[in-house]
Amino acid sequence: MSSMSPTPEKPRASRTAAVIPAAGRGVRLGPGTPKALRALGGTPMLIHAVRAMAASRAVGLVVVVAPPDGAPEVKNLVDAHVLPEHTDYLVVPGGATRQESVRLGLDALPEDVSVVLVHDAARPLVPVDTVEAVIEAVRGGAPAVVPALPLADTVKEVEPGAPGDPEPVLATPERSRLRAVQTPQGFDRDTLVRAHAEVAVDGEGATDDAGMVERLGSPVVVVPGHAEAFKVTRPLDLVLAEAVLARRRANDGF
Repeated sequence: MSSMSPTPEKPRASRTAAVIPAAGRGVRLGPGTPKALRALGGTPMLIHAVRAMAASRAVGLVVVVAPPDGAPEVKNLVDAHVLPEHTDYLVVPGGATRQESVRLGLDALPEDVSVVLVHDAARPLVPVDTVEAVIEAVRGGAPAVVPALPLADTVKEVEPGAPGDPEPVLATPERSRLRAVQTPQGFDRDTLVRAHAEVAVDGEGATDDAGMVERLGSPVVVVPGHAEAFKVTRPLDLVLAEAVLARRRANDGF
């Protein structure tokens, strides 16, 4: 047998998996269908998000965390859409909070996964270059990596009041030091598992996994995010997402 292999084998332990918590209802987009299942260009947002993760050849597994009572329906939905052959996927039932859902997704990962991405289903259009920049930074030794953008707006810290009331300004943080974070956030698996095991979070639980890692005292680094990795939260975001998708289809025949 020739000693020259056409593609050098990656060590099994370097497999990367993406966890997509999609158990929430998405109240800000209004009543009805859960946000992750809203159609975007005729395809559910969740499917766009799964495909965005699978677009990276480094991602070997996508775990979709479904509403606790909706895993069979979500599995049928994923089964009905064509995904790249190099990516396996699992659908598991989630919990009452995003934090619990991410932990349940982590619990479902096979042993050979060492890099974990956590991605919002509501960021359906993140480009593959952003996904791969996050993976590369984790493989390069960072325990936690967050894609982020500089802020376009000046930010004020205020004393919160009743909705609609004028609020006193407490401070104006220096904008050049601030970043708006996106997903996928990337982690060394053991670090993220430890954060979920050790960091107690009150109330609704953590909505930012990198914040949990910070509380462990582990370093978190930022890599450049992308304008198209925005979160679809309000009806206006859906309009923007449809426009981005239409432009991509025109440009790429996507």
